[in-house]
Amino acid sequence: MTQTPRPTPSEIRSYRAANPKMRERDIAAHLGISEAALVAAECGLTATRIDGNANRFLERAAELGEVMALTRNESAVHEKIGVFENITPGKHASIVLGESIDLRIFPGVWAHGFAVTKTDGDTVRHSLQFFDKQGTAVHKIHLRTHSNLEAYKSIVDDFRLQDQSQEFVVEAAAEGGETDLGQLDVAVLRDEWSRMTDTHQFHGLLRKLKLGRRQALQSIGEDFAWKLQPDAVAEMMHQSARVELPIMCFVGNHGVIQIHSGPLANIQTMGPWLNIMDPTFHLHLRLDHLAEIWAVRKPTADGHVTSLEALDARGEMVIQFFGKRKEGFAERPEWRSIMENLARLDTTAAA
Repeated sequence: MTQTPRPTPSEIRSYRAANPKMRERDIAAHLGISEAALVAAECGLTATRIDGNANRFLERAAELGEVMALTRNESAVHEKIGVFENITPGKHASIVLGESIDLRIFPGVWAHGFAVTKTDGDTVRHSLQFFDKQGTAVHKIHLRTHSNLEAYKSIVDDFRLQDQSQEFVVEAAAEGGETDLGQLDVAVLRDEWSRMTDTHQFHGLLRKLKLGRRQALQSIGEDFAWKLQPDAVAEMMHQSARVELPIMCFVGNHGVIQIHSGPLANIQTMGPWLNIMDPTFHLHLRLDHLAEIWAVRKPTADGHVTSLEALDARGEMVIQFFGKRKEGFAERPEWRSIMENLARLDTTAAA
């Protein structure tokens, strides 16, 4: 079979110029290239290759002042406006625990960085964009009117790489997979689950039992996890907004998890997109990508907590919600009531 030749940087720029209103992610998909390859094609023009080291960036991030931090996956875009503060770097995981920008960063995933300058009429937009080894975006930082432009320029100068090639070489991704459901001991899963004292122990449980999240949810039993109707996310948002209930919204990829904590207000639906357009928080969620929506109970030292977890067709987490809660305090009864009264999916009808 003859393989379609990859477009040259010049061809990439020409296609991009001919489709000015097309989103970058869609252009890359149409051309069969990574998003990083799309950005790299602009090196020497509107893009500059910079060091992609996550912890090195975090050492300087606070200098930028107010910015918009963007984390996304295939189906959700999470945008927070604020400053980088309360930063704790780590070899395997770094934390940004600011009032507005709240991130869990996995530095081993970050591989490539670019500083990008775009001109839109009289407006010049600056951003720092970071990608993994396959060229998939893990995190972007967009400057705003009140950002420190001089700090941005200083970071770009200091992080600039000698290699400013317009070519982008993709490294092969490691393959992974879920354990066959037939190998799962449900009694062991239920025992491990019931003994959790912190929601953060859930990932360790999955690793220990070599399970995917979807397998665990499908197997644990309806006292711990049950399926919800397709409109559950929108219904939960509207109910939470009506009572001004502060919630937590998690969107992530394998390089970053970004968290919003607070109430929701301006909820809009446009085609398949469910949008939050609040002053410091924007969310764009593709409802048609949500294959399974679950209500999940996890035991903690403060009593069980309830989450809403939406998975795509591959069983990957798209988005997750909790009621806002501090360690040492029980789950808010208003949140628990909303979650426990959302319409359940009748899983017996198909049978």
